[in-house]
Amino acid sequence: MNEASEASPAARRRAVSIAGHIGDAATARRGLTDGDAVVRSAALDALRRLGELDDEILATAFADDATTVRRRAAELAAQHADVDLLPLLADPDPSVVEVAAWSCGEHESDRAEIVDRLIELAEHDEALVRESAVAALGAIGAERAVPTIIAAATGDKPAVRRRAVLALAPFEGPEVDAAIESALTDRDWQVRQSAEDLA
Repeated sequence: MNEASEASPAARRRAVSIAGHIGDAATARRGLTDGDAVVRSAALDALRRLGELDDEILATAFADDATTVRRRAAELAAQHADVDLLPLLADPDPSVVEVAAWSCGEHESDRAEIVDRLIELAEHDEALVRESAVAALGAIGAERAVPTIIAAATGDKPAVRRRAVLALAPFEGPEVDAAIESALTDRDWQVRQSAEDLA
């Protein structure tokens, strides 16, 4: 066993993080296969800093056993428009799905499978997932998502309603106007404020 493998996870994480600052891509890449999830997450960040984080590395991280690694990969994928986020939109952990949905919004891809899945996620059990999904649908601007966004704007929790009202910004039509008009009298002031910003 070499000295590096005997080091504590904290020491290995530090070494990988430093590698990202000093141009040591080899050490950063070794961190991708470390036995500790925190080190593997740090390796993703180090490679991003070095400009060495590619779609293949992200796709591998999407299948990592650790939720923390998959979630960090989902977040970093926001800057990789060609990486396929669909697997993470079906992740068993809602926190990963939430971040993946956000990254889909950053991609602004109207790929049918992505839009279909985001529409499904707008009815997820977790409010944060629903909020992220409707925000992404608004960023993408897919017309067929309008009924889903309106439903969230008028019938969900306040945080989701607020995000859904803002997600209506790219759309036009009487049903959109009616949803915004309704939001102007919402019982939550943040929802009303969002509607006022669009009215």
